[in-house]
Amino acid sequence: MTGLSGTASLLRLAARRDRVLIPTSALALVVVVAGSAQATVALYPDESAALAPLRAVLANPALTALYGPITSESLDSFATFKTILTGAVFLCLLAYVVVRRHTRTEEEEGRLELLGAGAIGRRAPLAAAVLLGTAAVLGTALLTMVGAIAAGLDRTGSVALGVSWIVMGLTWVGVTAVAAQLTETARGTAGFALGALALAYLLRALGDVAADDSPLHLLTWLSPLGWGEKVAPYGANRFWLLAVGLVAYAALLVGAFVLQSRRDLGAGILPSRVGPARGRLHSSLALTLRLARGTLAGWFVAFVVLGAVVGSLAGNVQSFLDSPETADLLRKMGGSDGSIVDTFFATEIHVAAVAAAALGISLVTRLRTEETAGRAEAVLATAVPRRRWALEHLVVAMAGTAVLMACLGVVAGALDSGRTGDVAGSIGRLSGAALSTLPAVWVCIAVAAVLIGVAPRFTGVSWAVLIAFFTLGEFGDLLGLPSVVSGLSPFAHLPSLPGGETAVGASLVLLGVAALCAAVGLEGLRRRDLPFG
Repeated sequence: MTGLSGTASLLRLAARRDRVLIPTSALALVVVVAGSAQATVALYPDESAALAPLRAVLANPALTALYGPITSESLDSFATFKTILTGAVFLCLLAYVVVRRHTRTEEEEGRLELLGAGAIGRRAPLAAAVLLGTAAVLGTALLTMVGAIAAGLDRTGSVALGVSWIVMGLTWVGVTAVAAQLTETARGTAGFALGALALAYLLRALGDVAADDSPLHLLTWLSPLGWGEKVAPYGANRFWLLAVGLVAYAALLVGAFVLQSRRDLGAGILPSRVGPARGRLHSSLALTLRLARGTLAGWFVAFVVLGAVVGSLAGNVQSFLDSPETADLLRKMGGSDGSIVDTFFATEIHVAAVAAAALGISLVTRLRTEETAGRAEAVLATAVPRRRWALEHLVVAMAGTAVLMACLGVVAGALDSGRTGDVAGSIGRLSGAALSTLPAVWVCIAVAAVLIGVAPRFTGVSWAVLIAFFTLGEFGDLLGLPSVVSGLSPFAHLPSLPGGETAVGASLVLLGVAALCAAVGLEGLRRRDLPFG
């Protein structure tokens, strides 16, 4: 038996477990890119109609930091401006989820030790996880190429778009594989892999907004996201950067396998930090908050930065969104009936709400992680009822998302007050708009709770549900979907704020759905066996 014995069997097992997550995520990314591009192309009869807002976008450093630079003054580049980098980030997250799940998570929960008792080589689990992550990246990139071409975009540029995603996605397959060897917990792997992604995004943003003659401009080349960005789809189409991505991918995988050979099963290269001799946690709620504080702190910083970017852009929105076609596109995505500035705020707030829902899902699905890792049994062996333990996770997730959305509104309103001259009014208006999205966010969290309580083996499907909700809610009108279909997403029923009317009835219905789903999830968890359901 060699170190790779059983890789094919483990690959089939991993593919079966992710048979919903990977196809749904890939399809959603394809729909977002191709659908938004097709809608943009349909709005503008020719390139000259789009060049005026395009040049203003090119001159705005805040938007460049957020989405990357425009690759060329062409309609195809304009149609994919927001989706190239953001789609690549989501693809990196998909690669991270797949690789972590089938390496460190399986090892932490003890299943790899059970599999290792059979005819499974030492390196087979890592090899199978890497192969599945690689297949997910390549398959998504290929489908996106086909979708972009079908939407009427340039063939060469569409292939370059796929190459750009491959460079970034494969790099994060390797980064996650290395991170899984450094630490002995899934949370530690998340910290390293997602921290590296945040650092890469920051380096790219600093490099993009720096002057061409500034040394900071070279920071883009230190970031794997910058390598993919430099491919410049629908512009320079630098296919040779694929070699850079492949070299980094190969080097990271070699490093991951070398690190794996130097550690014990269940351990990490880096030693775990020793805790205090005397604990200071006196309740299960305190423990839940302790587990969530690092994640919440990171997301808090991200939402502060996002609020600052959105608020600072408001003063320039009118200048680069004065095209009626662009305004119509934003109204379809944001749903606001007010001014073009209100429409811009509504669009960005709705996208931020989806991100907040992702945070909430990650916090509430920790219930399942604690359960399968055996730590829940130690908590529940005390005088802590199951429903209270689960409810505390739900409360932390929902309260955490509320704090983040409120923070976004306060920061954006404070910076927008320079335009309006009314600090309290701007903060109140944008904070209210941000908080109005919480019913939809909480529905997503409650759906994850239902899966944990009723069908725990399908907890990972909650991510696919979020992607489906996002696609239907944000792009249903752009794609011309029937209202019955797009209405399946809670994000499709958000009030059109700021600038529109408050949809009290729809918000109450969403809150009722969230409460019902949460109750079903809590009761299901109370009735089923632990730990495997």
